[in-house]
Amino acid sequence: MHSTEKSAGRVADAAHGNWVDRHAPGWLKPYARLARWDRPLPLLLLFWPCGFGLGLYAIAAPAHGFDWGALVLFLIGAVAMRGAGCTFNDIVDTDIDMKVARTRSRPIPSGQVTKRQAVGFLVAQGLAGFLVLIQFNWFTIGLGAASLVLVAIYPFMKRITWWPQLFLGLAFNWGALVGWSSQAGSLTWAPVVLYVGAILWTIGYDTIYALQDVEDDALIGVKSTARLFGRRARMIIGLFYAATTMTWGVAAALVGAGPVFTLGLVAVALMFAWQVWSLDPRDTRSALTRFRSNHWVGLALTLALIAEWLW
Repeated sequence: MHSTEKSAGRVADAAHGNWVDRHAPGWLKPYARLARWDRPLPLLLLFWPCGFGLGLYAIAAPAHGFDWGALVLFLIGAVAMRGAGCTFNDIVDTDIDMKVARTRSRPIPSGQVTKRQAVGFLVAQGLAGFLVLIQFNWFTIGLGAASLVLVAIYPFMKRITWWPQLFLGLAFNWGALVGWSSQAGSLTWAPVVLYVGAILWTIGYDTIYALQDVEDDALIGVKSTARLFGRRARMIIGLFYAATTMTWGVAAALVGAGPVFTLGLVAVALMFAWQVWSLDPRDTRSALTRFRSNHWVGLALTLALIAEWLW
């Protein structure tokens, strides 16, 4: 990394000229980078499952409708909890991040933020997320609190299993359950199936993301599905995406979704097909671009559910 970039505290894998680097006050920049505010698209991968749950319930109970106010609250909560999760992950992974070229410029390993400061910031973000959560019913509050177990164990999974992407999926898509329960006050099979599909989706897209670090991960002993799948990565990612599409179709069928949703799901399938067909596992730029495109997958599925409810 160029010396001027290092002195500015920029993170190597953040987009050049992002809004944090350009506009955030100097005192805030290290914390904004710690919370990944300099790369908002992955935040939406945490947010969209909340929209999935809200949209699926709107189809199941059309008279109730789609709760736009809840969607806004979930966006605020996603900002807080994604930031908290990233902060906790960086606290736990400091020793690993220092050994990986893509991550050694992050705030903790580069010395911009101490671990004690990071813990304080983690608590502040957790409180913000809690304030959002208590706007909902008691069942949802309990369900949301339960997700903290998954958030807590995820950073350790890459040390003990080849499937850390599975545990990321369990944590990252909890919003599919919370979105439904925030309206219904309970769960049924439809949101559970939706959640399973979202987990499969995450395994696919996070395997693509992990392709960027295969060489470094092999050197330091970090496990991932990208390393596990090896040369078969494209084919297996394709299988996960196919399973995702089918599972989401089943979830929608359970609440009586019709042809409008089906058209949206076809669009999602085409996005998946493009990712797999055009992916070059040896090219980090190719992997990052296709990973980021999953934001559009989340948007497309949410819009498909809303369109089906409106229809």
